[in-house]
Amino acid sequence: MLDLEQIIQNIESGLIEFVPGRDDEESIASKYELSDRMAYYHVPGVSIALIHEDKVEWAKAYGVLQAGSEKSVTTGSIFQAASSTKLLTSMIVLHCVETGRLDLDRDVNQYLRCWKIPQNDFTQKEKVTLRRILTHQSGLNRPDGGFSCEAGSMPSLAEWLNGQKPVQSRGAAVEYIPGAKWQYSNLGFLVIQAVLEDVLGKPFWQIARETVLEPLGMVSSTLKDPLEPHLKDLEAMPHDGEGVPHEPQKMGAAVAHAGLMTTACDFALLALELMRAYRGVSSRILSQERVQQMLHFESDHAPEPAGFDLRQGLGVLLRGAGEKFSFLHPGSNEPGTTCWIEGFPRQGLGWVILANGAMGDVLSLEIIKAIMDEHLN
Repeated sequence: MLDLEQIIQNIESGLIEFVPGRDDEESIASKYELSDRMAYYHVPGVSIALIHEDKVEWAKAYGVLQAGSEKSVTTGSIFQAASSTKLLTSMIVLHCVETGRLDLDRDVNQYLRCWKIPQNDFTQKEKVTLRRILTHQSGLNRPDGGFSCEAGSMPSLAEWLNGQKPVQSRGAAVEYIPGAKWQYSNLGFLVIQAVLEDVLGKPFWQIARETVLEPLGMVSSTLKDPLEPHLKDLEAMPHDGEGVPHEPQKMGAAVAHAGLMTTACDFALLALELMRAYRGVSSRILSQERVQQMLHFESDHAPEPAGFDLRQGLGVLLRGAGEKFSFLHPGSNEPGTTCWIEGFPRQGLGWVILANGAMGDVLSLEIIKAIMDEHLN
């Protein structure tokens, strides 16, 4: 049996070029070093945490926080979790369902006070519900072209939802009958944020801290923007596809869709809790019944990044079956930060991979293949 250091070395030197649609059985001649692939994809920094046998078995960091600097990435470095934040937000929603504060199938406008979803012909019979938002079947728009606002501005949540200045992108609108089809919607998760803030009477960053972050010991994680001074020096800067550093995109108060700042080790604690709760050996945030509901196939209509056969759960994507069943949520924020969190509840195996480059998602897929070659084949 290989020792841990040898396993880590095998992963670091066992990356295989990612080619969409390539058969796993196809003969592959070349394996690459992680450092070489980071350079190839212009990704300056990577942080990895590996869960094995129901514990964070190892964590390592590679590269620098910003290209051209000498400030190394460490396991304490903080990255944007991007859309992987939706996994955290979904846990908060389900916690509120479990405690009787929310109902998954109630019209969300019945909860909203400071803002309402505009009604139209599409909402006459079918309504936007939390279940439909969590499964991206609410009818809410994306919006096209992503989010944008005037330079230097910090819009309020209401301004993002209304699409009013200083916001430059379209606000939330129902554009097909709720429940009719799958369409990924970041705006849907901002509607969830509004629901939680109106019902609980607190800002979302505080709700997240009290409901999930503090109970799980995620002491280096936050949704508060701007970052507190003691965390700012630990922040990994985003880089575009050419490896040029940029300032992080700022969305002001709108954070429930993609605003989590975290370390790989911290985020692994969230994955670990879901894995343990799924098997009924922990219930710090959600009961076994609720986690199994969360990780139940709600829809076959889900994206297929990198050729994966994915299905939709409640705020999470699902793949595989049996012992190889897993939950996951990738994330990618402009101008270039990525996250991949995944857990195999029946195996006690999982990982978090954070990167500060636009091509970090493809690099993460190569790292994941190397991990799976060590642990699942």
